[in-house]
Amino acid sequence: MVEVLTFQQALDDAGAGKKNLLLGNGFSIACEPRVFSYSSLYEQAQSSAFVTAPELQRVFDILRTNDFEIAIRALEDSAKLVPIYVPSIPDIDQVLNQHARTIKDALIRTIAENHPETPNNVSEEKFYACRKFLSHFIGIANTGRVYTLNYDLLLYWAVMHDEVPDGADPISLAKDDGFRTDQENDGADYVIWNGEGNHEQNIHYLHGAVHIFDAGSELKKYTWVNTGVPLLNQARAAMDQSMFPLFVAEGESQKKLSKIKHSAYLYHSFKSFHSVMQQANQSLFIYGHSLADNDQHVLSKIGKGKIKKLFVSLYGDQELPSNQDIIRKAQALVLMRNQRNPLEVKFFDAQS
Repeated sequence: MVEVLTFQQALDDAGAGKKNLLLGNGFSIACEPRVFSYSSLYEQAQSSAFVTAPELQRVFDILRTNDFEIAIRALEDSAKLVPIYVPSIPDIDQVLNQHARTIKDALIRTIAENHPETPNNVSEEKFYACRKFLSHFIGIANTGRVYTLNYDLLLYWAVMHDEVPDGADPISLAKDDGFRTDQENDGADYVIWNGEGNHEQNIHYLHGAVHIFDAGSELKKYTWVNTGVPLLNQARAAMDQSMFPLFVAEGESQKKLSKIKHSAYLYHSFKSFHSVMQQANQSLFIYGHSLADNDQHVLSKIGKGKIKKLFVSLYGDQELPSNQDIIRKAQALVLMRNQRNPLEVKFFDAQS
């Protein structure tokens, strides 16, 4: 048995140093359990896309990837080249392009089916609860950082949602995700990432997000404020222009790390997390994450870091097999430390 603190007790135990937050899927599920669904996007898309085009399973298998963008680009490039070498197969380019469109449709449909369409689908009370929770890490008086492994819009919506329920006190957040207005196109319906020189950035999407798109020469973030168009609709339009959401779809930790290293934005956020984990006077809270092996590339930075205190959320009875697994994995991080920088792990009740 381990001691399970309340969230407030964990905050008190953390002391006056900077408190940082690492979010997992449980953050979104706790807000809207009937809407947010977090089995693998790839696994969900399989059930729709691969039924109409069974060849697609072999495409992903041969390419050894779960990355939608890699598969789509391979099909689109093949549509240009294959007719040159195999002219005897009529309309093969049309088939390949259609299969690429099938993957695009499956991807955005899967995201849409497992995500609220607009912020209006989330209540004011729930947004307020999200903001109150986040304020302990990035409130005006707190200067920690928030890192998320989720690629949904809940965190973005919550930090932007300034309205408060009747009778509640306003909550101010110090929010900076590194995106700015494009100075060369100030009328654009998107903002662009400001680059690695932005040391004020305190919100990091470690695995990307569905509203952040790779446009080749720049990284764009779509916003509702600039257009009045729901972000999921903007995502559909961007994919029609061959821009893809920047998120890590791979299932294995090393493959995730490889994808991260090939993106300036993702690698910047990853290095930021590594840097914070090297600060002995700071603490880290993990909320809604199972400490799964497929995120070992992130978790190992905790075990090999210098932060002194780690607080991990448990949902429900600590004797549940899922919680026992979290406890074992958290304690394994302690064993990764050298004696000069010991790590103290404590657990808190996610429902508190």
